[in-house]
Amino acid sequence: MKRLISALVLSLLCISPAAWSGVEEGIMAYRKGDHAVALREFQQAANQGDISAYAILGTVYANGHGVPQDYKEAVKWYRLAADQGSITAQANLGVIYANGHGVPQDYKEAVKWYQLAADQDEAYAQSNLGFMYANGHGVPQDYKAAAKWYRLAADQGEVYAQYSLGVIYANGYGVPQDYKTAAKWDRLAADQGHARAQYNLGYKYNKGRGVPKDYKTAAKWYRLAAIQGDADAQSNLGVMYANGHGVPLDYKEAVKWYRLAADQGSVTAQANLKFMYDNGYGVP
Repeated sequence: MKRLISALVLSLLCISPAAWSGVEEGIMAYRKGDHAVALREFQQAANQGDISAYAILGTVYANGHGVPQDYKEAVKWYRLAADQGSITAQANLGVIYANGHGVPQDYKEAVKWYQLAADQDEAYAQSNLGFMYANGHGVPQDYKAAAKWYRLAADQGEVYAQYSLGVIYANGYGVPQDYKTAAKWDRLAADQGHARAQYNLGYKYNKGRGVPKDYKTAAKWYRLAAIQGDADAQSNLGVMYANGHGVPLDYKEAVKWYRLAADQGSVTAQANLKFMYDNGYGVP
C-alpha cells in the first residue's frame, strides 16, 4: 500500500456555509474566475477575524490560486485557522507537514493535525491517518488502526480509503483475509473512477477471487483502468486479447496494450511484446 500523501485535501469550493460576510462574495468571485476580487474579499474577511477566511487563504496560497504559490504563507493562514478549531485547516496542515511544504517534513506533526480533524469526522483526514498507520509514518505501523481509520473514511465515500480497504482485506493486513469484502470495497472505489481499484477488481474477476470468475467483466475493469494509464491493467488487457478471454481474440489489440504497458516499464508486458514480435503475432 503505497501512495504519495494527497495534495491539499479540500478545495475552496468544498468550504461552505454561505453566511460568511466577505467569504461568500469571495467564493462567488472565484467561481467567476476573478481571483483578484476573490483574494481581496477573503483578505478583508480574514482581517475581521473570520476563521473560515483564514482556512481559505491557506488553500489559496498553497495551490497558487491567483497568487504565486507560497507554502510558508499557506502555513501561516492554516495555523491561524487550525488553532481556532477549523477542521479544514487542521486536515490541510497535516498534509503540509507530511509533505514538508513550507515547513520541515514532520510525520509526527502531520499525525497530530490529522488526528484532530479525524476525531471530528473529517473523512480526508481519517483516510490520511489510515495511511500513516499503514505505513508507520509518525506512528508505529499498525494495520488494525489503519483499517479502523480507513473504514471511517470509506463509510463517508472517501475513494482512497475504499481502495485501501480493498487492499487490506485482500492481503489480510490487520483483518482476516477476505476476498469478498475486498471486492466490495474495490467496487465502491472503482465506481468512483479509482484506476487501481478498477485494476484490482478486474484481477479478482480474472482469477475468481471473492467474485465468480468472469473474463468479460475482468476485461471491462481492466479496460477502464488501462485507459487511465494503469500499466498492470494495460498488460493484463493485452493478455486477454492475446488469449481471447472475455474479448475477441485480437493479436493487434494485444500488441497495442502490451506496448503501452511496456513503455511504462512493465517487465511482463515487455516480455509478452517480445514474444509477439518473435512469433509475428499482431505485428508486420
